[in-house]
Amino acid sequence: MTQRATITVERLNGLGATQAEDAFRLIYAEAFAEPPYNETEEDVAATFRRFRSQTRKAAFRAALARTQGGGEPVGMAFGYPLGPNSGWWDRLTEPVSDEMSREDGHRTFGLMELAVRGPWREQGVARRLHTTVLDDIQAERVLLNVHPDSTAATAAYRAWGYQKIGEARPWEGSDLHDVMLLDLR
Repeated sequence: MTQRATITVERLNGLGATQAEDAFRLIYAEAFAEPPYNETEEDVAATFRRFRSQTRKAAFRAALARTQGGGEPVGMAFGYPLGPNSGWWDRLTEPVSDEMSREDGHRTFGLMELAVRGPWREQGVARRLHTTVLDDIQAERVLLNVHPDSTAATAAYRAWGYQKIGEARPWEGSDLHDVMLLDLR
């Protein structure tokens, strides 16, 4: 069943995202319980332990979509610029050049999560979340990981201009993910 409600999208800083953590958790848990992710309650708990530390980063930003009026959480996105000591590049299965992996805290925005609950998919909500979270960023590029079996997400990222630059295991024991980069210059 597809929902047909008016959706509002709000950009949040770290404090705002922390205050809305229950909404982010609901969206994440529902979206990532589905294949190919099949995340468990323990996986969700681990993600939200990281979320709390991520929201404390000065340049953290998020977007939260809700139904108008009722305010039911529909979708979310969040991330932050990668610092000079980011381990993101170390997780690739094939190394990239030093120039590609150079980070300074401004060059690359890491899009950590983007998810829309099932009933509100295929209505442009993901695109609106993506646009909102990236609006006015000063980064040269955006980096993300996506499960290669998540064909809808991969197709959306490609349509938005992302290119696959490698593969990585984003965390210990995870499936192999595609690493995708969007050049903003």
